[in-house]
Amino acid sequence: MTLTTNVNVEAQAIEAKKASKKLMILSEEEKNQALNHLADVLEREYETILAANEKDLANGREKGFTDAFMDRLSLTKERVAEFAQGLRDVSKLEDPTGQVVTDWTLENGLQVEKVTVPLGVIGMIYEARPNVTVDATGLALKSGNAIVLKGGSSAINSNQAIVEVMHRGLEETKIPKEAVQFIASTDRAATNELFKMKEHIDVLIPRGGGKLIQAVVENATVPVLETGVGNCHIYVDKHADVEKAINILVNAKTDRPAVCNAAETLVVHKEWLSEHKDALIAALKENNIAVHGDEYILDIIPGSVLAGEEDWANEYLSTDIAVKAVDDLTDAIAHIETYGTKHSEAIVTEDAESAETFFALVDAAALYHNASTRFTDGGALGFGAEIGISTQKLHARGPMGLPALTTVKFLMKGTGQIR
Repeated sequence: MTLTTNVNVEAQAIEAKKASKKLMILSEEEKNQALNHLADVLEREYETILAANEKDLANGREKGFTDAFMDRLSLTKERVAEFAQGLRDVSKLEDPTGQVVTDWTLENGLQVEKVTVPLGVIGMIYEARPNVTVDATGLALKSGNAIVLKGGSSAINSNQAIVEVMHRGLEETKIPKEAVQFIASTDRAATNELFKMKEHIDVLIPRGGGKLIQAVVENATVPVLETGVGNCHIYVDKHADVEKAINILVNAKTDRPAVCNAAETLVVHKEWLSEHKDALIAALKENNIAVHGDEYILDIIPGSVLAGEEDWANEYLSTDIAVKAVDDLTDAIAHIETYGTKHSEAIVTEDAESAETFFALVDAAALYHNASTRFTDGGALGFGAEIGISTQKLHARGPMGLPALTTVKFLMKGTGQIR
């Protein structure tokens, strides 16, 4: 690592705070022009970004990072183009600020408006996915917020290069480049300092593994918008269509195994399993899905290994999966309640009553009936991009797009009223 220089986190946070005041008065057109220009600059300077990314990949190979981790870390010309396009997509979305949520007039004639406004300064702490640097920046700027970025050490060269490219682009726009701050340090002390910047940072958003999120939640004095790890379940009910069940399971597990909306546990009704075990076994084998099952599953699925308590709670981020056989819907919901992370849960069934019960009783940010959990994604749901997936219940829940990065002000307009 080369970027371990001393940084002044407080100075950067102060600069972001100053820039946020300038952002708040920009027009929607000025913000959109800036985002589209940033997209063009990122695509034009992709070779600079890929050269920096290669340094991170070389370090990853040296340290023996897993294939899944290296996939999250890796950039290509196409991936740069994808997150550049994400900025253009965000520019097309409605400005979430300045929206009148509600208004009314009091008996004394005082006019009241509840209006959406930017949060101010967002602190973003994340791990190995450089695309988050661009996605988070785009959403922050579109919603009128400055952002302080603290990426993981494994992607520090990539992130630094991306921010430098964006700074060059912002110099040709109405948005001050100081609105995007990157803490170029691998020192944990810099992260811990960011936790305490309550005077300058309005909210912290952690995005990554469970340990990172837990560290932010437990140590930060800045308010935290908590994103969650994804121990997502697919429950195959006894009334499930076999083709739908197999396709949904395979997609949710194998499309991108290392992302948080991938399925980590299959909960399957024993009656369905008894009838369709051959189809399930064939699909698991064809897609190289390794099974960690309970004792019932060990007798049915060849090559499966006995699951321990840690398997039911594990976010594998690989093509491994835990498989639990249950007697009924009640048992399935109980298992999900015990081990789920309130991220995304799915039921596959042709019985409408079972689906309604599942929706009513399962506590998660996103629930699916006859669909893959892979749709818990800001882009897939039409948000343009997302800054994270919230598993908490206050302020924002689920994929967080532009509206999640705003708060409200009450504006009162009078003619001299006193109380």
